[in-house]
Amino acid sequence: MANVVVVGSQWGDEGKGKIVDWLSERADVVVRFQGGHNAGHTLVIDGVVYKLSLLPSGIVRPGKASIIGNGVVLDPWALLSEIASIHKQGVAVSPDNLKISEQAVLILPLHRNLDLAREKAAGSAKIGTTGRGIGPAYEDKTARRAIRLGDLADLDELQGKIDRLLFHHNALLRGMGMEEVSGEVLMRELVEVAPKVLPYAGAVWKDMDKARRRGDRILFEGAQGTMLDIDHGTYPFVTSSNVVAGQAAVGSGLGPKAIDFVLGITKAYTTRVGSGPFPTELKNNIGQLLGERGHEFGTVTGRPRRCGWFDAVLVRQAVKVNGITGIALTKLDVLDGVGDLDVCTGYRIDGEIYDHLPASTVRQAKVEPIYETMEGWTESTQGARSWAELPATCIKYIRRIEELIEAPVTLLSTSPERDDTILVNDPFAD
Repeated sequence: MANVVVVGSQWGDEGKGKIVDWLSERADVVVRFQGGHNAGHTLVIDGVVYKLSLLPSGIVRPGKASIIGNGVVLDPWALLSEIASIHKQGVAVSPDNLKISEQAVLILPLHRNLDLAREKAAGSAKIGTTGRGIGPAYEDKTARRAIRLGDLADLDELQGKIDRLLFHHNALLRGMGMEEVSGEVLMRELVEVAPKVLPYAGAVWKDMDKARRRGDRILFEGAQGTMLDIDHGTYPFVTSSNVVAGQAAVGSGLGPKAIDFVLGITKAYTTRVGSGPFPTELKNNIGQLLGERGHEFGTVTGRPRRCGWFDAVLVRQAVKVNGITGIALTKLDVLDGVGDLDVCTGYRIDGEIYDHLPASTVRQAKVEPIYETMEGWTESTQGARSWAELPATCIKYIRRIEELIEAPVTLLSTSPERDDTILVNDPFAD
């Protein structure tokens, strides 16, 4: 059976939650392979809304195995809070259906405090993080001083690891004029939380290998979007991990040969949360209309998203970087009745034409989008479940997007409801 990686092809918020849930019904295992609880997924199942940040989307479906891989940074307190929250909605979470890599790095209270302090100090130059400690936790991982989930099983050695961590952090806090972290307090917090999270810990790479050998269908669930990737995104206004499809193998412990299909989730227009370049942003009534119709507010933060026209240059770049097999085009219905639609087909920078977004922040700031105007449609596409229900001008818009991004549409989403989906090609088909 085919194994599928789901990635965002823009700046996140493309509607991955619904698509992953739609696919998870066909999957046996759903895996998170990067990021932390900074990325929110909203699922709507039989009219019930589930808001997940850290847990894999498959957790709400009985009989599915959910895995949090080694590429994820884990806030144990946020995890327990999320488990308790969905338990109130009737979803049971236990070590039987959730396993977490013992290699996953922990997000600690000191990471959250440092994240917030840095953003505040940066003022107008802030990155626009969610303030959840993701970046500082990844920094400690790279510097080899992080505390990992498996470390909580060896309390005799834990104090020494805390001392080593605080040697760095307290020096940093002193330099910022902030209160230092007490090693005793941190030790007490970790000792208290350890028995609550350790039952989920294990060598998940072994579980992944067994699932592959059994022929299970594995769904790799990405968070954020390609343009937020630490290497391939609009640096420095990016997240602190690799979010592209290649990370699915690294962040789960399963080799790249296990990946059969890469599905790029792509919104029919473009949005972005936080700071950073946005060539097609609309700071007018159309941008406001798209935001209102699309309910463009962050699942985790509630922050309003910046809205703009579809940027085929960015999505084509994402297609190449991820090796995207096909895209899932979402929120098509938001464009109903908007009027003529502009699609960005290239960039002009200092009079020169570019077919990609250059890495230089100086050149990014000078980008002028080159638009192609297409006729919109007045009919409603909301809830459409077949091509026959789509207006001819809408189909023309979709076909032109396929040409520009050099990737086919695999499925279409026409509302938040999971069944309002037009399947063109099943990603799980072998």
